[in-house]
Order: sequence, then structure tokens, then C-alpha cells
Amino acid sequence: MDHAIPIETLRRRRLHHIAGAACLFAFLCAGAWGLNRVLRPSVDAGAIVVSEVRRGDVDNTINAAGVVIPVHEEVVASPGASRVARVHAKPGQQVRQGDLLLELDDRAIRLALEALKEQLAQQDNRVATLGLEMDQKLKQTNSSIELLEIDLQAARVRHERNQKLRASGLVSGEDLLTAELNVKRTGIQLRQQRELVEDTRRATAGAVAATKLQQAILHKQIAQQEQLLAQTRVCAPFAGMLTWVLEEEGASVAAGQLVARVSELNNYRVEASLSDFHARLLAAGQPVRVEQNGEILAGTVHTIFPEIQNGSIKLLVDLASPRNPNLRNKMRVDVNVVTAHRAQVLVLDNGAAFNGRGRQPAFAVRDGMARKTTLELGASDGKVIEVAAGAWPGDRFIISDTGAFKDLDSIRIAN
Repeated sequence: MDHAIPIETLRRRRLHHIAGAACLFAFLCAGAWGLNRVLRPSVDAGAIVVSEVRRGDVDNTINAAGVVIPVHEEVVASPGASRVARVHAKPGQQVRQGDLLLELDDRAIRLALEALKEQLAQQDNRVATLGLEMDQKLKQTNSSIELLEIDLQAARVRHERNQKLRASGLVSGEDLLTAELNVKRTGIQLRQQRELVEDTRRATAGAVAATKLQQAILHKQIAQQEQLLAQTRVCAPFAGMLTWVLEEEGASVAAGQLVARVSELNNYRVEASLSDFHARLLAAGQPVRVEQNGEILAGTVHTIFPEIQNGSIKLLVDLASPRNPNLRNKMRVDVNVVTAHRAQVLVLDNGAAFNGRGRQPAFAVRDGMARKTTLELGASDGKVIEVAAGAWPGDRFIISDTGAFKDLDSIRIAN
């Protein structure tokens, strides 16, 4: 015989069914959560670097490779073809102005100098000889002039006498004409001798002038040879450091060949090279930051070289502190040329996740998840980068290399 089930029993059974269903649902949710934890890609929080968007200043810079060079450097060249006779200094040695660095063989220059001096002595003798010859000719000519003056006086006296005698009919007309012609002939001879004196003086003066011109040329050549002779003793042009010298004694050198280089101590600038792609952005006077062993030195662009070699352009940078004690000749430094300044913009720390300017993917970090989004990046100084669009202050992004999960839309960050 059937009995009615009490209401209390039915209530308990219903509660048991509900509790079982709830447990089953909770179990399924836990399983799904666990499966999601197992299957969803994740990255260890310690393996990534996260930076927060904030407001700040950023300079747009162009990175270049630089090398420290002296502001004042002078090279010494061989005055002519010779050889190294003796070396007196070594590279790296500090020198004072006038210190002897090396000596070149000067025998050829001395021989040439002696030959020029002999030629000069010959020209001196020629000037003296021309003077003696002119004096001798002038004496002879003056003697002839004196004799002709006497002859002229005698001819005039004879002519005057014949004129008087002709009036008395004692001299023929022919004798009178002959006397008159003798006066004229003697006068002409006298004029010619006087002109010969001037011609002799002019000719001698011309020859002497030509000889003196040759003397002047020889004096210049001797001065040049003496200068070359002095240059065979290669001395420091100013106080500094001998950065290079031709050390091999007996080595042959050509005319104009570099034999030594002296650089000024503790006064430097930077020579930088960068891709010619950035050439249009460069201008003289732009501010520059030179980084060396963590120290940043301020500077400005002084000169931009016009030529482009192997796709690179070079520029010279003047330092605000050219005598910084940490600088050394030929030291390599990082150079950042500032092309623009942006104040109070959104910035992120720069990292491997970013590649220059423009739109590019980035992973925003929130609630233990990193989700892919797009950022518009702008100016960068290598340390921070401008966020032109796609983020707000306080947003956090992965800035380390995201290449391992670049194809994913989201990734879990495991603590």
C-alpha cells in the first residue's frame, strides 16, 4: 500500500539535487578555468619589462658613432725625397714646442745649397767684371773725347783763319770748304764718342740689372734650400703629444710624405658618422649629446662634411667641455644629434618592443593579462619614446622583446 511522501522529505531531496547541480557546475567551471590556465599561453612576469605611460619631455635624436679627436692637430711632412737618419722621440710622448722629433738625411740638400752659393759667387764676380769693363771703356772713350775736343778747337781755328785769308784772296775756296768740313767731321766724331759713353753706361747697367736679377733668384733658391735644410730637423710645432712618427731609421720618404703628427693635449672634439639617410635632418648648430661610459657631454654640430662615402656622412661636434679629463684621443663614443624637442607629451621607456616611429603593435598590461593593441609612436631620444596616440597616462605596456608572442592577441602574465 502506497504512502504519501512527506513534504519535508521532498524539500530535502530538492535541496540535495540543487546542491549536486551546483557542485557539478562549480566543478565544471573549475575544470574549465584550470584547462584555460593550462592551454592559454603565458609569460613569466620576471621575463618581461613593463613601463608606464607618463608625461615628460623627449628629444628626437639621431644616433651616430663617434670618435674623439684633438681640436688642434698638425702633421709634419718631409720637405723632399730623403730617408730617416735618426729618430729622437716615440709615439705617445709629450713634447714641447721645438723639441727635436727626428732627423732626415740632408746631404742632397747641402750639395744643392753649395752649388747655388757657387753660382751666386759667379754672379757677384760678373757684376764686378762688368763694372771694371765699363770703367775701362769709359776711360778710353773719355780720352778719345778729349783728343777730339782738341782737334775740334784746332779745326775751328784753321777754319777761322782761312775765312780771313779768303777775304784777302790768299786762300782758295776749296781750302776754305775743306776746313769747314773738317770742323763738322770732328764735331760729329765728338758727338758719337759722347753718345758712346751713354750707350756704354746703359749697356753695362742692363747687364748688371740682369745679373742682379739672377742674383735675386739665386738668393731665393738659397733661402728655400736653407729652409728645406732646417726642415730636415723635424721639430714639434707646438706643445702636445706625439701621436705618430716614422720610427724606422733608414726608411725612404718621398717629398710631402707624413713623418710625424702632433696633437694638442686635453682639448678635444668629436668626429661622428651616420647614415646619409638622415642628411636632410642635419644642420650646423644643432645640440648634441655625447655619451661615454654613462657620462653625457653636451655639444653642438660644428661642421657637416659635404661628401658622402659608402653611404655615410660625417660631421664635427664641438664639446661644451672640450677639456674633460675622461676624454682620450681616438676614444669611441655614442653621439645623439637632437633634431627636435617635445615638451610634456606622453612617453614610454624605450625598448626592444618598439621599432622607430609610426604605428606599430604593442601589448598593454592590465589585470594579469597582456593584450595586443596599436600605438602611434613619435620622437625618441633612445631612452624614452613619445606615444602620439593609442594610450593614456597610467597605461602599462611591455617594452622588452615581444617577438616570441607577436602573433598572439593576448597572453597571460604568470607571477
